[in-house]
Amino acid sequence: MGPSDRERRTRDDEQGLSNLAIGYRKAAPYLGAAYTLVASIVVFAGAGYWLDKKMGNKTPWFTLVGALAGITGGLISFLRLALRMGKK
Repeated sequence: MGPSDRERRTRDDEQGLSNLAIGYRKAAPYLGAAYTLVASIVVFAGAGYWLDKKMGNKTPWFTLVGALAGITGGLISFLRLALRMGKK
């Protein structure tokens, strides 16, 4: 696998960009990790909710299990990305 877009970018690529654009460019990997965390929770909790409705459960066990699975998986993914970006 070749170098990432961030690694190929030179200092000249940031020339002419506003400070806000430079800030967003630097924050993009962390924002992506945060969106991944939220999406995994929503998807797994939504799947659990759907399963609870489909099975006719009065207690939302599948929703709780789905939310916990989403939180666990999302946090693992978030932390892996954050630690990888922190080493660069």
